[in-house]
Parts: sequence; C-alpha cells; structure tokens
Amino acid sequence: MEMPAQRLTVSRRAALGLLGAGAPLLVAAPGPVRAQPRLDKVSFVTNWRAQAEHGGFYQAQAAGIYRRYGLEVELRSGGPQINPAQLLVGGRVDMSMGNGLTALNFVRENLPFLCIGAIFQKDPVVLIGHPNTGLTGFEALRGRTILISAEPRVTWWPFIRKKFGLKEEQVRPYTFNLQPFLADKMLVQQGYLGSEPYSIRQHGIEPVVLLVHDAGFENYGTTINIAAKTLAERREVIQRFMDATMEGWDQYLKGPAGGFDTAGANALIRQQNPEMTEDLIAYGTRVMNEQGIVRSGDALRLGIGAMTEERWHRFYETVAGVEVLPKGLDWRRAFDLSLVNKGIGRA
Repeated sequence: MEMPAQRLTVSRRAALGLLGAGAPLLVAAPGPVRAQPRLDKVSFVTNWRAQAEHGGFYQAQAAGIYRRYGLEVELRSGGPQINPAQLLVGGRVDMSMGNGLTALNFVRENLPFLCIGAIFQKDPVVLIGHPNTGLTGFEALRGRTILISAEPRVTWWPFIRKKFGLKEEQVRPYTFNLQPFLADKMLVQQGYLGSEPYSIRQHGIEPVVLLVHDAGFENYGTTINIAAKTLAERREVIQRFMDATMEGWDQYLKGPAGGFDTAGANALIRQQNPEMTEDLIAYGTRVMNEQGIVRSGDALRLGIGAMTEERWHRFYETVAGVEVLPKGLDWRRAFDLSLVNKGIGRA
C-alpha cells in the first residue's frame, strides 16, 4: 500500500486562534515510517498458454484482488512442453491446474496430492462436425471417422465409445491441424469449446459442437491441485488464494456489463500469449457464459469453484466402469471440500 507523505499538523487550538500572541506554534513530530504490509507468496501454474479460459486468475492479478487478500501470486503459463502435475509433484510450484482425473490419478499412484477447487463445472472438451451432415448428437457418431489425440484415447473416449456403441477402428490421430477437417465434410474431430470452433468459423463453416460433458462424462475442469503437506502447513494462506481466485472469476465473467473492468486481465493474457486476439478472448468468455462452464450445476447454489462428494463419487464410478481407473480406489482422497462452497460468485 502506498503511504501518504508525512505532514506537519497544526494543533487544533492553534488552528482555532486560541493561542495567545507570541505563543509557540505547536506542531506534531513526524511519525515513524510504516512498513509495507508483508505479502504471502504463492505460485500457480496453468495447464496451457494464457487464454480466456484462465481469465479469472488474471483478473485477480490485474485488479489487485490477490494483493487485497495479502498475496503475491506468481502465475505461470503452461504449454505443450510443460506438465503441471509434474511441476507440482516435483515441488516447483505450490499449486497446479488440472482436472478431476488428475486428482484421481494421484490416488491411483498413491501420491499425497489432491484437488481443492474446480473452476469449471463442465470440462470444455468438445467433438466437432460439419453442418448438414446428419450429426445431431453422439449417437450419430457411429460409422464416422473421428480425429482424437493421445490423451482422450485413455480418458473420455472409452466412455463415449462404450456408451454410444462406437468402435476403436473409427479413430484416427488428431494432430491439432484443421486442414483434414476442412477438407472432409464427414470428419469429426476433438476440440476445445473456446478454440477450434472459433477457428473453424473463420473459414466460413458453422460447426456442429458436441460438449463431451453433455454425454455424461462429468469431469471437473480447471481444477486447483496442491500437495497435502502444503495445504496442512499453509491452510490460511491457501484459503485466501481460493477466495481471491473465485472473486476474480466472478468479476471476469461479469465483465464490463456487470461493472467490472477486465481490460487489465486481457492485457496480461495477450502479453503472455500474443496469439490471443481480442476477438478470440471475447469469444472464449462468451461461450463460457453461454454454456455454463463455470456457473452451472452445484456452482449455482454453492458458488464458483464448487465441488461435492456426490459428484466426485458419480464421476469415479463412470471412469471405473470403463476401466480408465481401477475399481476399489479410495476416491475420497482425491479432494478436500473445505476451501470451496462458500457462495462466492453464486448466481
């Protein structure tokens, strides 16, 4: 906090003219210089390069929310060569971004790390098809070639395949290149709600977008993971980080229409990732609001970041049912609910 300049202050009696002529003017001696308040340092790494889908963290930074909560937060951007979970396990950061499966895998590997909040009630992973090709839902994926990268092959694809009677032979590698999709109207590819659909529209195509969450794969997204030891030793500091973060997300999603200036947050995003144009950031923010990525389900009554034991159990049973995770796992060790569900940003 910036301290006001020291001033000489005339006594109240002198100011009222009550002192006799020749009486000395009483002045207050300058007080001691007050020290700057100490800020607790914490670090957090995201799961990809800066983007609108990380906007609430950057809003908390740019708008001074973290500092108001007594925190100096180092936000590190992820990327293709960065594994947030490895950085966390290796002690390189205090917290990392992940998803529900990340935390359940910590349990499977018997690692003392867990999830303490979930910004996204819906993971924004999507399947994308061309218009006017009969792709009306997940059932219509039968018989189509689907481009999927390595990670979904062992996460949500087994669930989609089993639930809708699809075949492994339908899958081809997705190389994060739109050209095959643009060249073949019958192809379906994976994507991210705020990214590939936007790029496809730039080519004059209005894509059909299927949110994997809507098929029943209820993975939490943009989760905050931490070491059990760090949480035990710094719980009060981490609670402040969580509260400030949820406030940042509330402001970012409301934006200027809700009376909040998000220009500073978006400037930080573009500084960290020059590929993020203003239009792409605006698109990502809009679809998060339209699709209830942050504000839906339990978050409507419990606030941003909400998690419940019931949903964790339901999701674990889903992934164990398709052998993504083993049965009999102590799934309750994957999370701690005590730092969320406080109503911050509740609709």
